[in-house]
Amino acid sequence: MQKKNNLGRLYLVFVFLVLYLPIAYLIYFSFSTGTTMNTFKHFTWANYQTLFADTRLIQIVLQTLLLALLSSLIATIVGTMGALGIAGTKRMSNRNIMLSLNNILMVSPDVIIGASFLILFTMLGLSLGFGSVLASHIAFSIPIVVLMVLPRIQEMDQALIDAAYDLGASGPQVLNRVILPFITPGIVAGYFMAFTYSLDDFAVTFFVTGNGFATLSVEIYSRARQGISLEINALSALMFIFALALVLIYFFIQMHQANVSERNRKKAEASES
Repeated sequence: MQKKNNLGRLYLVFVFLVLYLPIAYLIYFSFSTGTTMNTFKHFTWANYQTLFADTRLIQIVLQTLLLALLSSLIATIVGTMGALGIAGTKRMSNRNIMLSLNNILMVSPDVIIGASFLILFTMLGLSLGFGSVLASHIAFSIPIVVLMVLPRIQEMDQALIDAAYDLGASGPQVLNRVILPFITPGIVAGYFMAFTYSLDDFAVTFFVTGNGFATLSVEIYSRARQGISLEINALSALMFIFALALVLIYFFIQMHQANVSERNRKKAEASES
């Protein structure tokens, strides 16, 4: 048993090394005075100074963040409503059909999704730009939110809802004061997942962007085709730190919610005794 545990730890360490060594290599060369990632020459902040002086790239970063914030917010609202609708479906066959339809976007290749949206917008005569990218990001983020919120709804004790109705609560009151507070961890998780998916999406965005609008992933791809620039290393380093900060924020939110739930459980036990 101990041998299996050691092998599991070694495998986990190997996986983390494979995942994080390239990122560390990229960040390391963001401080190099050279122009390639073949040899590290001298330490410098020049690549970061060049990055912050690049007004076009800064604008694209802000556009990408705005897109991710808006798409994840709308997708979270729609996805939460969809999860509530699926959970409230009485017939199991209808529920399975809706879940299957929801999961199609999760398992479909991004290239197919992007091409489908491009054909749709072209048929409708809509111009490609911020609106088309926003609609596409909302569409592929909704299933993610549904999958994060639905398990939380299914964990909820039906007795809580029945008790609220017995005490005279209306439907909106039950939703606002009973259901939504209980499923908030799932909603928060869905929002963060949708935000990260939107932030780093490339394939779908590549198909539906236009009219001078670009996201960070598309811009990095365009610049990488022209040659390696250590300015992109600096940008990638900052984006990695930003993603790490998001993970830490989500972790502390989860810890806070767990502590609140534990305190409420202890109060309930104390009142019963």
